[in-house]
Amino acid sequence: MTKNIFILAFLGFSTIGISQNLKLEEIMKGDSFIGNQPTYGRWSLDGKKVYFEWNPTDDFGASTYSWQKGQTKPVLTDPKEAAFSKLDFKRRPNSDIVYYIEKGALYSYSTSNKTTKKIIQQSASLSNLELGSQSDFLFFEQNQNIFKYNTKDGTLLQLTNLSKGVKKENKPEKETFLNSQQKELFQFIKDKDARKKWFDAKNKLVKSDFAKEYLYGKDDLRSLRVNPNGNYVTFSLMETPETKKEKMEVFITSDGYNQNPETKDKVSVNNFVKTRYAIYSVAKDSVYFVNFSSLSHIQDAPEYFKLYDNLKDKPKEDRLIIAQAPIYNENGSLAVVSIRSQDNKDRWIVSLNLEKGTFEEIDHQHDEAWIAGPGIPSYSFSSGNIEFLGDNETVYFQSEATGYSHLYTYNFKTKKKTQLTSGKWEVRDVTLSKDKKVFYLSTNTIHPGNREFYKLSPVDGILQPILTKDGAHEVVLSPDEKTLLVRYSYKNIPWDFYIADNKKNTTLQQISSSTTEAFKKYQWRTPEVITFKAQDGTPVNARLYTPKTENANKAAVIFVHGAGYLQNAHNFWSNYHREYMFHNLLTDLGYTVLDIDYRGSDGYGRDFRTGIYRFMGGKDLSDHLDGKKYLVEKYGIDADRVGIYGGSYGGFITLMGMLTAPGEFKSGAALRSVTDWAHYNHGYTGNILNFPETDPEAYKKSSPIYYADNLKGNLLMLHGMVDDNVEYKDIVRLSQRFIELEKKNWSLASFPVESHGFKETYSWIDEYSRILDLFNSTLLK
Repeated sequence: MTKNIFILAFLGFSTIGISQNLKLEEIMKGDSFIGNQPTYGRWSLDGKKVYFEWNPTDDFGASTYSWQKGQTKPVLTDPKEAAFSKLDFKRRPNSDIVYYIEKGALYSYSTSNKTTKKIIQQSASLSNLELGSQSDFLFFEQNQNIFKYNTKDGTLLQLTNLSKGVKKENKPEKETFLNSQQKELFQFIKDKDARKKWFDAKNKLVKSDFAKEYLYGKDDLRSLRVNPNGNYVTFSLMETPETKKEKMEVFITSDGYNQNPETKDKVSVNNFVKTRYAIYSVAKDSVYFVNFSSLSHIQDAPEYFKLYDNLKDKPKEDRLIIAQAPIYNENGSLAVVSIRSQDNKDRWIVSLNLEKGTFEEIDHQHDEAWIAGPGIPSYSFSSGNIEFLGDNETVYFQSEATGYSHLYTYNFKTKKKTQLTSGKWEVRDVTLSKDKKVFYLSTNTIHPGNREFYKLSPVDGILQPILTKDGAHEVVLSPDEKTLLVRYSYKNIPWDFYIADNKKNTTLQQISSSTTEAFKKYQWRTPEVITFKAQDGTPVNARLYTPKTENANKAAVIFVHGAGYLQNAHNFWSNYHREYMFHNLLTDLGYTVLDIDYRGSDGYGRDFRTGIYRFMGGKDLSDHLDGKKYLVEKYGIDADRVGIYGGSYGGFITLMGMLTAPGEFKSGAALRSVTDWAHYNHGYTGNILNFPETDPEAYKKSSPIYYADNLKGNLLMLHGMVDDNVEYKDIVRLSQRFIELEKKNWSLASFPVESHGFKETYSWIDEYSRILDLFNSTLLK
């Protein structure tokens, strides 16, 4: 097929492409074909029953199902019971009573006699329920203020009186001829003024015990939290940035009129905001602010500033930060705050002295790229895994200080920091036992592609294996911690729920079965997770799908997963389940398929995660070129018959492959692709490429639109027109570049009702029919 007639190929789908056993129209139904897998497992308050969301009948949405010992299968739960099971219950150890907020009202519930009592319901909703350190007290938020409720005598106190706005000045009445004349002529006016002054003075002598109003101006109030003893309340005041939001055009609407909803802020230093961290003392009825300017390294400029003449000699100044709400010990005597620089290159964990409004550093982590990792969010607005142990004087947290996310503790009495786990693997998640003395850890200790489950005592530091077979285990402990509710999957086995005893090397008992008979009829491949060496020597993992020798056609397709920081070459069921089935179909047709965890992917530690810093389309793309080389050298793939495809970040890499390594890939399908990173969102992009105003070179070398003139091979682009993540505008801008450059070997398929993640089966079928036709028409001889 010549380049000039390439676009015409998509007017009718190729007749080549029906696998012996798989039909594209069936596998693109996704979960409707596979079976809808259960999610959100949880226990009843008494630990006798488990609940989860499930849709085994393929309705429009999921419903709540339950299972308990003695049942042969899960049963549909009554809607009222289902709603109750989803509530966030607050319970004191060994207490019969639990408290919760539902639809803005406060309730109590007795677990012994199963009775509910509505305590408070008002027109303004309640939220953020917390237990006080004293057994009779609860705290909650209402209208951005903190209230204290006494469960014993039923009294309710408002602790804070915070309001947005500016205090109005009581300016003295301006002296004019007329008001002077009135006072001069009339005794009534003189008496009226004297009476007012007398009452004002008398009122000042009577002091109210109600918190005086604190007006905090035009800023936004965030992270309001009371400490457990109710003596202090902390909150952040944050400027509202004056930024212009992107707008999206929606054409298919119920009333026939176009809509233009706002979507996101583009990446920019203009999104940085000034913040203030406030403490309100209930006893003093006063607000004071914490000055964080003495944080270590707060004035350090990032290394990349040295690359720019306008930045390298910039005067030192405090970088803007975000400080989170405190994490408290049980009695409220200790408070820990996580702080991030807004360029996300530094994280501080500090001990906060609420009385004095001062702090002391516990831990500082710097990353010249950006702070992130399991248990350590990649954005400034979350603290991550930080919590106090049962001794009330030790706090735990996670850090990538060693290059992998591991577990640490800090003891306030001894001032000692201890690393509890170590090795070239990651702590994926942490759960404390009920007594807060033992850790339950999700890790990838045995293999990067596993999610194993261990018990760890800080006393001996020994990982006790509970669930370690290949695959992924998502675990919820029963209230008495004797039983585990486990959501498990393997490479070719979708997610289902299991029950297991909480003991060393336990075994799973399956309680749900989600897969359909249609799905079970096909013998799904167990893709091999292989490792090849990248050109810089870094080991790179990938899923490999190989055809039977008699079917092999010496053509290959390389799939690029999305999100960047995501793992897909793992040992469990993929979020890319349609792609997994599509790869089985391709392999049936004789293709070899490679699915690479390229640089920037999750699961492999800090250096791998940050390998794309300041150059997206650098090592992440070269990993795919090295993967292609591996296929050619080890599996006899024809170097001239390799295609590439992916969505979102995968679409971006596909574009970079076609435009910055012209000729390496015969054809590429780029789905919902970023084409210019200066037009993407702030949090994600600013971490990796810094900011367009301060690091323009990083944006230019990382954006496909700058390489449009290099297009070689056959490019298919596919994009939803109501994508509020990577907007349709992205692909329109690149299309205009191709038109202006008189490029002919490209086409664009638009999907008018689809957003970033497609919803409609007919869209999936259309999209993947085009992709299959592209590969069949360009890679097969």
